[in-house]
Amino acid sequence: MSCDPNILRSVPLFALLDDDEIAVLAAQVELKNFTARERIYKHGDPGGQAYVLISGQVRVTTVDEDQQEVIVSEPTRGEFFGFASMLEQIPHQTSAIALEELSCIEVSRDDITVLLQRKPNAGMDLLTALGRQLHATQELARMRATRSANELIETEATFGERIADHVARFGGSWTFIIAFGVLMVIYTSINIGLGAKAWDPYPYILLNLFLSMLAALQAPVIMMSQNRQDTKDRLRGELDFDVNRRAASDIQGLARKLNLLDEKIDDVNKLLLGGSTR
Repeated sequence: MSCDPNILRSVPLFALLDDDEIAVLAAQVELKNFTARERIYKHGDPGGQAYVLISGQVRVTTVDEDQQEVIVSEPTRGEFFGFASMLEQIPHQTSAIALEELSCIEVSRDDITVLLQRKPNAGMDLLTALGRQLHATQELARMRATRSANELIETEATFGERIADHVARFGGSWTFIIAFGVLMVIYTSINIGLGAKAWDPYPYILLNLFLSMLAALQAPVIMMSQNRQDTKDRLRGELDFDVNRRAASDIQGLARKLNLLDEKIDDVNKLLLGGSTR
């Protein structure tokens, strides 16, 4: 159904329009209502329309290469979603679903063209909307970059590997060094004090046997833990590369959209300047 001009006035993007322009735009755009859990659009749908949230809650998500759903944004009142795909005329790269009953203004590229022709300054509001999407992409990249490789490794770790980590962690601590030194001092002191009755007199052959056995067991356990650490470092590097690659792709895409919008604004300014000289 057509949109009430008063609703358009509450949208920051359209706040600069005068009454006549609001009336023209209201006749073009449509007000859409969605029920809770209803999908507004999904990944791969034609990107011919964008939406401005008027009331309710919506969640915009995408699916990463691990087939995990990632929240891209949760627009608030007056904010666009699906705007980049509409502007570039490509299929939606995200999915949007209503979290509760909501109302949206459906806007097409032609509507934006009319808006820029009538009010070029509104282009700055469009750039602001794109800037927010860019920040959302950067925040998403930051969150994905901080995804802990340790958590991914721990989910697949066996019981023996966890023990190896604990042994390596304790064996490389001052607690172990001090405790081990105290035990050796106590052991040797007792054998010295017992004299001829000592069970392990000097040169402490039994103690040397225990130390050799401990070293023989501790070395491979520590190596197991180091191998797991190498795996974590390699996985962390792969995650960093993957996140950087996706972030670079998203930023380049947004840069193209910003350039396209800037060219559109320049064209509109030329038309306005040409019309004012006649």
